[in-house]
Amino acid sequence: MSNLQFQNDLDKLVEVLPPKIRQCISYEKMDDAIEIVLDLGRTPEIRHSDGRIEYLETSEVTEEDLNSITQKIPEFTSDNRSGIAGTLHRISAIRNRQGKIVGLTCRIGRVVTGTISCIKDICLQNKSILFLGRPGVGKTTKLREISRLVADELSKRVVIVDTSNEIAGDGDIPHPAVGHARRMQVRQPEFQKDIMIEAVENHTPEVIIVDEIGTEEEAQAARTIAERGVMLIATAHGNTLENLIKNPTLSDLVGGIQSVTLGDDEAKRRSSQKTVLEREKQPTFDIVIEILDRNTLAVYKDTTEAVDYILRGWPIKPEIRRVDKTYEFTAPIQPVAFDKTPNVIDKINALDDKIEHPESLKFSFSRQKYVEDVRKFRKIYLYAVSRSIAEKVIERLDLNAEITRNIDDADIVIAHKNFVKGGAKVLSTAEHDRLQIFYVKTNSMAQIQKVIKQALDIADLNEKQTFYDITEKALDEAKAAIDKVLSGVAKDVELTPQNQQIRKLQHELVEQHNLESKSVGEGEERHLRIVGGTDFEK
Repeated sequence: MSNLQFQNDLDKLVEVLPPKIRQCISYEKMDDAIEIVLDLGRTPEIRHSDGRIEYLETSEVTEEDLNSITQKIPEFTSDNRSGIAGTLHRISAIRNRQGKIVGLTCRIGRVVTGTISCIKDICLQNKSILFLGRPGVGKTTKLREISRLVADELSKRVVIVDTSNEIAGDGDIPHPAVGHARRMQVRQPEFQKDIMIEAVENHTPEVIIVDEIGTEEEAQAARTIAERGVMLIATAHGNTLENLIKNPTLSDLVGGIQSVTLGDDEAKRRSSQKTVLEREKQPTFDIVIEILDRNTLAVYKDTTEAVDYILRGWPIKPEIRRVDKTYEFTAPIQPVAFDKTPNVIDKINALDDKIEHPESLKFSFSRQKYVEDVRKFRKIYLYAVSRSIAEKVIERLDLNAEITRNIDDADIVIAHKNFVKGGAKVLSTAEHDRLQIFYVKTNSMAQIQKVIKQALDIADLNEKQTFYDITEKALDEAKAAIDKVLSGVAKDVELTPQNQQIRKLQHELVEQHNLESKSVGEGEERHLRIVGGTDFEK
């Protein structure tokens, strides 16, 4: 908003104030003002964004002062809110037990551009986004700017469900700040859920924008909108995603939670109690953004994953993005990685050229980087294997590994061969996650030490060199096959048999090129088949 427009809008607010208060207000003082507070029997206040409270040098507020303001503005709705036509200002009333107005809060509305510059790429992904944050942190400001961005720059059909006229301003004509987005006003807050559904059914929107989803019925209406394929952008009560999950009224926005009783094997695999909380269904919103302050946002790009991690007590860190005080774009801070071993292929230099030149499929294998990755820290999951002996082996040999109680955190599984049948579920999970599985015959120190050394690929240098050469050739073969499928020369290609570790690398390389692969064959003949379609289960 330009200074001239802000001054014009501020003039409209100042005009409804009593003369004694009007003459105490200067535009220089209002640059960072949030609201003007008028309470019966007290000195008027101007509250600023930095927390300062400025007391105006005038007499205390009287009933006549309050009445003079209410006579110049539209009637208050059932939520005690009113406004000034053509502006974004909001005037809220405080009443006594008899319903008489004893205080007014004049919230100063202004258009601030650039507040979504650091999440513009997310807003363009056609995914539903939920904003969380404490009052006054800028949720509505961001909704307003997103409305203009999507309606004007993307030319999408946008409908704003404006319950308190905060997004598009008071009056029948929406404020220019929302661009060409259409606005549906809500007569009373309890009707918001109905207007949300009406917007979908009557006005064929591609995007619906809602401020302050606060009831279970509104959460259900939001799910109905999302299930109809409409992009939904909204705010909700709650400061953090974890708080929202624990809110029984609104938890449905992120999939809801339910109590589940696990079987003995599953509880043992998770190292948890038999009764746990799990996500009930798919979240309504694909992305959740916590507004930490006006310039700092915490982005959960995958709500499903984030909720599952939180419910299981696993560590998860959102991606932190910041906008400086002038709302210019600054590079987002890289998210803290989960406590898992990095993708091996990301360490092999295989895709650098592809990222810079999408049409290129150049492939090169860096032996040095692969060696470094092989020696990375490993987490081992034990099934029916002595944990105390395994830990002694790791400590005595000074190995770069540790024992984990959760198979989902593991890089390697070591199981007792005599208990394979009883552990079928654990092993199927490991196979699904493409984890290497090694077997011990007995729980002796010698046997466990031998298998751990095998699992961590502790061998002599000649054996390692041979393995690296074989791996390089196998990945080159996979690259050539990928090239054939992408160029249309072959519909699918079968590779030569390889061991499980090399097949895992080949699988990851295929996935990086947006193709599908599966392991076929038995025993020493097991190998990869690469196909161009996605019509099979891995």
